[in-house]
Formats: sequence, structure tokens, C-alpha cells
Amino acid sequence: MSHTAHIRSHRKPRRSASTLAMRAGVAGGVLGTLAVAGASGSANAAEPVTQTLELPTLTADLAAQAAQSADATEQAAANYQLQAERDAAAAKAAKEARADLAEAKQKAAEAKKKAQEEARKQAAARASRTADRTTLSTTAGSDSTSTSTSTSTSTSTSTATGSAAAVISFVKAQVGKAYVSGATGPSAYDCSGLVQTAFKQVGISLPRVSQDQSTAGTQVSLSNLQPGDILYWGSAGSAYHVAVYVGDGMFVGAQNPSTGVVERPLSYDPPTGAVRVL
Repeated sequence: MSHTAHIRSHRKPRRSASTLAMRAGVAGGVLGTLAVAGASGSANAAEPVTQTLELPTLTADLAAQAAQSADATEQAAANYQLQAERDAAAAKAAKEARADLAEAKQKAAEAKKKAQEEARKQAAARASRTADRTTLSTTAGSDSTSTSTSTSTSTSTSTATGSAAAVISFVKAQVGKAYVSGATGPSAYDCSGLVQTAFKQVGISLPRVSQDQSTAGTQVSLSNLQPGDILYWGSAGSAYHVAVYVGDGMFVGAQNPSTGVVERPLSYDPPTGAVRVL
């Protein structure tokens, strides 16, 4: 026995013709199937290409429409905001206009009330002056009658003695000097400054302003004046002008910047009342 008798042969066994034919048929069938599938796959693969080309166009249209819609929405929002701002501004302007109108009405009412009050005061002052003129006229007529029957004189005599004579002498010496508001001499005076300085010559200290001087002494009637009495214009306690009665129906006062210190008859500017401090 050969030493290789138990070793298998390395040669492949021969296949039968039928086996080979069957395998060839199977292979052909598989290849045919693959060919058909490949063709079908190719046909199917061509279709997504067409769809892929159309999709960007559809997407771009949708994006444009979305952008237009967003722009329209933004524009509408801007319009609403603008309208809201305009409405708010109009409401604010209307509110301010109503407030201004109310304030203007209030100021107009106050101005009207003030004008009416001033007119009332002026009317009262005119009525008082008219009454004083009537009293002075009556007194003058009575004095004239008395003079014709007697050698006695009325209270308007220029004869003054003592302190009254000194006051009258002083104020007459100031006639012709200037009127300066707030001045108390010696070169210029205002009305109350002249009166205060005149009475200071006889040791009498008077208040500085006409309102206070009109209540500094005893109130006397204009029909019972004596030389040295203080005349005032306006109401007692709120007089706006003062002067010194010097007798014979005359007074001396610092009238205004255009006239300065002058001597005038009572009829030139009839006073409202008088006080006596001497």
C-alpha cells in the first residue's frame, strides 16, 4: 500500500453538466433580475430629479409670500402705533387746551372782579369829593355872610400861631422844590415826606406814609379846618395823598413830578378828609 493511500486527493471533484447548467440558469436569472431592477431603479431615480428641481421654486415662492406677509404685518403694526401716538397726542393737546381755557376764564373773571372793585372805589371817591365840595361851598357862602355882618373870620383864616405857624412857614418855604418819590428833603420831597418833615420842625413825629398819616390825629370835618391840619385824599387809613392846610382855602403839598411842591386852593383838588395833630 502506498504511503499516500490514506490522504485525500486535493483535486476538486468534477461537477456534472446538469449542475453547471442549473447554476448558469440561476445566475442568468439573477442577472436578468438585477438588470430589470437596475432599469427600474434608473427610471425611479430620474423622477426625484424632476421633483428636486421644482422644490426650490416652490420654496422661493412660499418664502416671498411669507416675507410679503411679514412686511404687511409690520406695516400694519407701524400704522397702528402711529395712529395710537397721534390719538394720544390729540388727547393730550385737548386736555391742555381745556386747562388753558379754564385758566384763562379764571384770570378773566378775576380781572373783571378787580376792575369792578376799582370802579366801585373810584365812584365812591368821586361821590365823597362831590359831597365835600358841596360842604365847602356851603361853608364859603356862610363865611361870606358872616364877614359882611361881623369882623370875625371863619376857620379858613390864614392867621396861625405857635406850632401851626411854624409848620405853615416851613411848607410855604418849600414851594417850588422838586417832587421825588421817597424823598424827605431838603431839596426834594414826596407828599408824605413833606408833611413828616414839616411837623418834625415842631417836635411832632409822624408816620412816614400817607396811609398812616391819615389816621395820625383827630379826624376833623372839612367844614371846620384850621391852619396846620393835615389833608388827605382817599379813605382814612388807605389814603394815597396828603398835604398841609395853610388857611384861606389853600393847601401846600408835593403834588407830582411835573408840578413839584405847590400851593393850591382846595378847589384845585378837593381832599377827602383831614386830621388835626396840633
